[in-house]
Amino acid sequence: MTTNHINADAASRILTYINALAEISESKDNLTRVSLSPEHKRANHLAGQWMANAGMKVHTDAIGNIIGRYEGQSEGPALLIGSHLDTVRNGGRYDGMLGVVVPIVCIEILNANKQKLPFPVEIVGFCDEEGVRFPSTLLGSRAIAGNLDAATLQETDANGVSIADALRAFGQNPDNLESAKRHSDDFLGFVEIHIEQGPVLEREDLPVGLVSAISGASRYQIDVTGKAGHAGTVPMGLRQDALVAAAECIIEIERICTELRDVVGTVGMIKALPGAGNVIPGDVSLSLDLRSSDDARRDSVEQKIFNALAAIGRKRQVVIEPQRTYHADGKTCDSQLSGQLANAIKNAGYRVHTLPSGAGHDAMALADLTQIAMLFVRCKDGVSHHPDESITPEDAATTAAVLLDFLTDFEVQGYP
Repeated sequence: MTTNHINADAASRILTYINALAEISESKDNLTRVSLSPEHKRANHLAGQWMANAGMKVHTDAIGNIIGRYEGQSEGPALLIGSHLDTVRNGGRYDGMLGVVVPIVCIEILNANKQKLPFPVEIVGFCDEEGVRFPSTLLGSRAIAGNLDAATLQETDANGVSIADALRAFGQNPDNLESAKRHSDDFLGFVEIHIEQGPVLEREDLPVGLVSAISGASRYQIDVTGKAGHAGTVPMGLRQDALVAAAECIIEIERICTELRDVVGTVGMIKALPGAGNVIPGDVSLSLDLRSSDDARRDSVEQKIFNALAAIGRKRQVVIEPQRTYHADGKTCDSQLSGQLANAIKNAGYRVHTLPSGAGHDAMALADLTQIAMLFVRCKDGVSHHPDESITPEDAATTAAVLLDFLTDFEVQGYP
């Protein structure tokens, strides 16, 4: 199939569904929907209704993923497609949600035409990709891949609510976590559709692109312990100012990551205590996010940063302690699965542009279970994690056309 098979009504439904999900937020002023919240449950329910209306059997698994299954001509392994339904705070409406809505609309089209594929299709709305509420991230996809340790369920949010208790409030039993685990022979592969979150496709004047690999990421909390004191009575040369030391750490992180290619480092959060204008800060915590598609390079940069932080600590007589809170190796997309996705892009009338993903995705966790491929969709100005996220109806139609062609022409041979 080509874009001619995706009419304006289908593209309109994609955007209507996206807008309906965007209305489900803990704030009236912006889109914020964190994992295992009442808003997340409402989003699951709405997506589940669409899945059921499209002819799918729907259930919520033990970690809170919403999953719909469209049966095929045979009972063999399914092709898994999906993305996440949680958002960052004050986020955009396409990040994650586009990857759930587009496959639902494609299954609607198949179901309306009474068309069954040779294989089943499962669509999943993952419960937590952003890692906003809890220290860990990719909870839903890691649970499906069997890589979510039950001990992780004891991690707590800012209000002291554990993941286990949040699951109970969500209507799930955390003791049943193991039931969310799937097996490699359950799936032919996993495909994720996602906005690019960058400007490359817009620069290339292309509606979609093929992802080659997903960068690995490590996250840290860095605690700086100095000595609080009176702002007016402690001489400058005798201070153990934790905030000044933290500021130097941030500058050093930027310097190291700027000098070395293919690694990006970000300090996105900082908290200083006691937090009074007339008190020298004694305790500071800051975040560090390191990313690279080259795991060895990222590890090397990590060591350089830690050596630099230790030197700053000695110089300023403060204690600097980095603690890793998350780690994921980079993942390469499967050549065979990506090749079939590339053919669908060509059939839609576009050249195939391949690019890596600097952002993390649920596909990273699924790569430990099955083959993965990703389709990026052009977004205006490359903006993401922001209310200004935007795609055009034409690009929505093209994305659906590519996925529908991929599904109807999919060659099962060579897969489990």
